[in-house]
Amino acid sequence: MEGFSDPLDRALLDDWQRGFPVTARPYTALAQALGTTEQGVIRRLQTKLAAGQITRVGATVAPNTISASTLATVAAPEARIEEVAEIIGAEPGVNHSYLRENAWNLWFVATGPDRAHVDAALARIHARSGLKVLDLPLVRPFNLDLGFSLRGAASPRPAAPPPDISVLQEGDREIVQALTSGLPLTSRPYADIGARLGRGMDDVLTRIRVLVEARIIARLGVIVRHRALGWRANAMVVWDLPSAAIDRAGPRLAVQPGITLCYERRPVPGVWPYRLYAMIHARSRAEALERLQAASELPELAGVRHLALFSSRCFKQTGALVAADGGERERT
Repeated sequence: MEGFSDPLDRALLDDWQRGFPVTARPYTALAQALGTTEQGVIRRLQTKLAAGQITRVGATVAPNTISASTLATVAAPEARIEEVAEIIGAEPGVNHSYLRENAWNLWFVATGPDRAHVDAALARIHARSGLKVLDLPLVRPFNLDLGFSLRGAASPRPAAPPPDISVLQEGDREIVQALTSGLPLTSRPYADIGARLGRGMDDVLTRIRVLVEARIIARLGVIVRHRALGWRANAMVVWDLPSAAIDRAGPRLAVQPGITLCYERRPVPGVWPYRLYAMIHARSRAEALERLQAASELPELAGVRHLALFSSRCFKQTGALVAADGGERERT
């Protein structure tokens, strides 16, 4: 991990990407595990946030459970990249936006409380940019955790059971929005969230535990900016496979070293045939290509046409929009 000679910094950013304490004073729990003080932990996180090395301490949400999302792209002429990226980023529900090496070059994730909200955002982007928007909705996930070891290759994580949406209650959406926007860096952050929502801290803690157990909150912890931490080679790899072949290829690909995301998405006939997607994060392009080569040698993927779309710029990275008014609270 670049720039982290301090073992406390390394442990804080690597060991707490998930499993963040859901207790009255979570930063005290981190301090006890790290052998430091609560205020020391908070100061370190504030420093990492200010330096752009983390986006927040907060949650990521299982897609299409408590909210809706889709991956989308436009083919922006080179002279218009900045302009179109600004149009895309102006949408509160766009929580990730990258420039990638392809004719379809501006890729983004649009989120919202429901699919109608997402559709409206895509329609506005089309109208304001004058460009065709490819909508590539999720069909099935194989690995959507995105947390990964900053010290090196981590052991593959077992596939989690599907989220249990039967536990959802009125008011959960607002709690989740607060977590995706970012947990306050204060001594009693869950109490602060409760005060903002007009709810007691114990009530908030109970609902968060339920949502974590039900896997609606996919991950709760430190959300790092991998580029700022030395993982600068970010490639989205897409494979042209029929859906039936993905039954076997998806699970195998999802557990390969260096694969941080893996899922099937709906193609656009005649325009974008690719169904199987995987993200590779590495320290260098050469390392990413080595991991791609290893994945491509899997029997299920051998000889399959694919593209590696390396990102060259990140325009936006923030939490998902879950509640209708959540855009006002997003942190970039």
